Amino acid sequence: MEKLSIVILNWNGISFLKKFFPEVVRTANIPGVEVVVADNGSSDESVAWLKATYPEVKTIELDKNYGFTGGYNKALREVEAEYYLILNSDVNPTEGWLEPMLALMDQRPEVAACMPKILSYDHPTYFEYAGAAGGFIDRFGFPFCRGRILSKVEQDNGQYNTQCEIFWATGACMMVRASTFKEAGGFDEFFFAHMEEIDLCWRLKNLGYSIMFVPDSTVYHVGGGTLPNNNPRKLFFNYRNNLILLVKNLPSGLLVTTLFFRIFMDMASAMVFLLTGKVGFFTAIIKAYWDFYKHSIYYKRLRKELAHPRRNTLHKQIFRGSIVYDFFLKKKKTFSSINYFNK
Repeated sequence: MEKLSIVILNWNGISFLKKFFPEVVRTANIPGVEVVVADNGSSDESVAWLKATYPEVKTIELDKNYGFTGGYNKALREVEAEYYLILNSDVNPTEGWLEPMLALMDQRPEVAACMPKILSYDHPTYFEYAGAAGGFIDRFGFPFCRGRILSKVEQDNGQYNTQCEIFWATGACMMVRASTFKEAGGFDEFFFAHMEEIDLCWRLKNLGYSIMFVPDSTVYHVGGGTLPNNNPRKLFFNYRNNLILLVKNLPSGLLVTTLFFRIFMDMASAMVFLLTGKVGFFTAIIKAYWDFYKHSIYYKRLRKELAHPRRNTLHKQIFRGSIVYDFFLKKKKTFSSINYFNK
């Protein structure tokens, strides 16, 4: 069994593979570390290129696109390692990126997952939207990061170069203990894509584990490689999946009131899209709510199955305020300005 398996899920991403895969292979040339590519039913030449260029790399060929969640669940069942590193194909690693994360996981068995510093490939002095320097959520389930509040991304000036416990690690680059990934049940395949890493990390925290940010490890991420941030389909997944993860994981005493306020806030957001002529985005939110309610019976049942004493813990990494309120009304655009740890 390997110490670490770096698993890249690919779907029609030959351009990213050609650009970033050589550096992944080079920097992963460490005893006990393997690189695996799981192909999610690509129709381009990804698999042929991999087999011709990197015949020594294990390639898992899935018969169709199972999304991020289903693709990884199926691929990881075919991998034997102490740790998995879930890595997007559009990530460019730096020298020595693996060792700090491996050292943390080896030294602290209570840590289920960790992530490196995520910087923008196109704007290298800035954090990247999907993860930055570690993920958090507010009391209404809105995710944000050290280095990224809603749409505002900060420049990296070393202000978050401290190792700390976070609420969620990004699915763009997450090292996770294989045993705890299996204990938590892996990714929820109904999510298909987006928010699935937050749901997984929340379940891991409800089981008593920690999620950590490791600043001594850095990668550069393109972001939006599969669905751009301005895509209505991505908006659909984000709204629907965010509601689902709240139903599954929120403490019992907060569930009803949180959903009430979320409905109000989301409908207000939908009306803004409608009034500004962005009908596709308005429709995406309405469809997200319809799909959420259509499957609500299933997720209420799943919530009971996931019952655990620690689920009623309001974890310290959940911001007690509203990140939307602070951002738009208080004009607080950076993580350090919201007095997060003082709430």
